[in-house]
Amino acid sequence: MEHMLNHKLKQIEISGIRKFFNMVADEEDVISLTIGQPDFHTPEHIKQAAVNALSLNRTGYTHNAGILELRKAIAAYNEEKYHISYDPDKEIIVTTGASQAIDITFRGILNSGDEVILPGPIYPGYEPLITLAGAKAVYADTTKDAFKLTKENLVKHITNKTKCVVLPYPSNPTGASFTKEELNELVSVLKDKDIFILADEIYSELVYERPHYSIAAFESIRDKTIVINGLSKSHSMTGFRIGYLLAPSWLAKELLKVHQYNVSCASSISQYAALEALTNGKNDTLIMQEAYNERREYVYKRLVSMGLSVNKPEGAFYFFPKFPMKEMDSFQLGLELVRKGKVALVPGSSFSVVGEGYMRLSYAYDLETIKKALDRLEGFLQM
Repeated sequence: MEHMLNHKLKQIEISGIRKFFNMVADEEDVISLTIGQPDFHTPEHIKQAAVNALSLNRTGYTHNAGILELRKAIAAYNEEKYHISYDPDKEIIVTTGASQAIDITFRGILNSGDEVILPGPIYPGYEPLITLAGAKAVYADTTKDAFKLTKENLVKHITNKTKCVVLPYPSNPTGASFTKEELNELVSVLKDKDIFILADEIYSELVYERPHYSIAAFESIRDKTIVINGLSKSHSMTGFRIGYLLAPSWLAKELLKVHQYNVSCASSISQYAALEALTNGKNDTLIMQEAYNERREYVYKRLVSMGLSVNKPEGAFYFFPKFPMKEMDSFQLGLELVRKGKVALVPGSSFSVVGEGYMRLSYAYDLETIKKALDRLEGFLQM
């Protein structure tokens, strides 16, 4: 019966991050810096809001787009933080995590044969969804431009088949983030083209050098821009599975159809927890951000002292250093690091072929764990 499956399933694989994690999970005495998940507990007041929702029997279906109070809170939050305005009645959809928001966007805008430009290295969750939608991922190599998509690089990859460009900034795995001026360069190219912009801004609250600037703030491209965000990273709520999608009303109306038939609505309990997070917990991220920044400074100094070529991340909680490969690819290097160095990093090839030669290091761990792991990494490099 296998031949009767959707043939596109054969074109995708389990995430390289997960594949590697599963391979080394049983290794003993290994310190892992692989997981892209905040090491902080969800704030108590948010957890209590979930408990209260249960106690009040708020356990039924909600509006397909999410409870109105939450959509209003999302609108207010984005207006205050990023100066972008969206109508809670017509332009906001609460989703089951940011991943589902990305999925319904691709399924809503892509047709067979379309192309989507991805600035690589990039989180591996986009290409499989593009493939399942019948479209093709086109990688723009950003390794020579501080891991940022430039105007020139974008123009070089646009064809008459280009339907969408993904801007995943701050970036997983590189930590790169745009300035307003850098975004304006991209806007100058895209404003007159019939190309959608998917701005995945899930790490927007974890920035260090300057406040996050959203491309949706440029009015000239707002009508073709879809902003993806959520509470997993900002409020350490990964298991609550709450994301959201911001889009012009004409587009949100169509994407809501996909969302409705996909999940009906996001978890009601999680929605009430998210409402608490975005109203009384707007600044919960600051404590986490301060800790991440301390770790960022420490890790950067250590990696540089080891002689590794590395860009200092401007956001998120990852480093993406380039490694001397010694006649092995990054996946093999990852295995060697685990078996001989007793430290686990994610192979750069997990983030597209453009990431080959690099390794992703997450600093979403306590400083003591990070120090021990980097001591082992340094020892391995001296072998």
